[in-house]
Amino acid sequence: MPTHRGPDLPYSVIAGTTPWAGGWVVASAKIHGSNFAPEAPRLYDTLLEVLSERPAFVAVVVNAPIGYFDRPDQGPRSCDLQVRSLLQRRGAAVRNAPTRAVLDGTITWHEAGLDAVSASMLPRYREVAAEMSPYRQRVVYEGQPELSFYQINKDVPLRRSKMVEEGREERRRILVERMQGIEKVIDADLGPVPQKHLFDASALLWTARRVVARAAKRLPVDPQWDTEGLRMEIVY
Repeated sequence: MPTHRGPDLPYSVIAGTTPWAGGWVVASAKIHGSNFAPEAPRLYDTLLEVLSERPAFVAVVVNAPIGYFDRPDQGPRSCDLQVRSLLQRRGAAVRNAPTRAVLDGTITWHEAGLDAVSASMLPRYREVAAEMSPYRQRVVYEGQPELSFYQINKDVPLRRSKMVEEGREERRRILVERMQGIEKVIDADLGPVPQKHLFDASALLWTARRVVARAAKRLPVDPQWDTEGLRMEIVY
């Protein structure tokens, strides 16, 4: 887990990022000891821009699969299954990761049995597959917003979907209670970006803070590895 700061800076910067149709939503914060200062969220066109930010993020938790099976008959990944089981009623929000055969166009998402939501995110997932390497897993971690909210909510799954007003109110209440200053993120106006993405990025930012504090947990404890040497795990 990362602990270093950028050169000559009295603080480190961490980030939670989630994909949307136009790119990536990033919630970041400066941290130093117990001090935690969320910054205004930003939009990035590509994941590479996020990873190239200066000062560099010392931990980035991404709402996208990291590590892929080559073919559909090898999956689903054990990390997806374990998270789905842990979240109980909210487990349906955890979708199976695509395979490299889908990402490289060898088979279609229909043939692989993916749903339409996962298919719409394939351009973002291809970015992750292109940019990730075992070395980058020292800084970049796969997260899942519902799993992060589970941890923020003291290991209790949320009651409602973020697609309904009650679910959005539930998420806002939990974030404001547990993350001082997070209103700067969740109340920001990012134009066409729905507020639900700001909630997701904020929850992943919470997990990034846990990563730096060496408090984050991993599912599974003993991860699977893909053919590119990437660990298939989800942190929270």
